[in-house]
Amino acid sequence: MDQLRDNTAASRFEIDTDGETVFANYRRSGDTLTILWVEAPPALRGSGAAGKLMKLLAQEAVASGWRIVPVCGYAAAWLRRSSEFRGLVD
Repeated sequence: MDQLRDNTAASRFEIDTDGETVFANYRRSGDTLTILWVEAPPALRGSGAAGKLMKLLAQEAVASGWRIVPVCGYAAAWLRRSSEFRGLVD
């Protein structure tokens, strides 16, 4: 299973899939996590890799008690479609 990594130096969450890195740039303030941008390398687009990242990120948000502000259109759409995690949106 993919392992979520918090790369604090780059302010992004990452997972490695098939030798490539999928990431979400963020800004964190208190208990609010603002997702600025989600990106998958071209080779992984359409494979569900960004969705895996979002699920792991949302699970981390639940475990940490964070609310999410999705600035990124992909992150906003993913959260809106997720019955399990849409309640995280601030």
